[in-house]
Amino acid sequence: MQLFIGGACAGKRDVVTTRFPSAVWWQLSPGQRLHEVTHIMQPNVPLVLHGVFEWLAAVLHSDMSSDTSRALWRGDLESLAAAAQARGVTLVIIMNELGRGIVPMAQDQRRLRDLSGWFSQDVAAQSEQVWHVRHGLVQALK
Repeated sequence: MQLFIGGACAGKRDVVTTRFPSAVWWQLSPGQRLHEVTHIMQPNVPLVLHGVFEWLAAVLHSDMSSDTSRALWRGDLESLAAAAQARGVTLVIIMNELGRGIVPMAQDQRRLRDLSGWFSQDVAAQSEQVWHVRHGLVQALK
């Protein structure tokens, strides 16, 4: 698994498109479980997941606690990574980095940033490679 993280309009999509020209792209749908993405995996074809921020925003409108959500996505990430490895798929996740901005006043927006931070930590922990993209420049973090 590889994680590409950076600010809005930092060039993440362009970098990923250049590195993985044959990839299948999948936008996560609000409420979708990560392990459900395994059905679109094609053997030996990279899979790019994007739309993480909007996907995480759906948690705000559910009855699920942050801890429960995190436990679910951790298990799903493990299942997804195992399925990708079994099929020879390079799994790529694109995320917006939100930790360097202004902290919002609204509680739900602060929670969304917390969820995003936890998710990026969990993805980074399971990723073989983590890349930070800024101004179209790529820096290896892991």
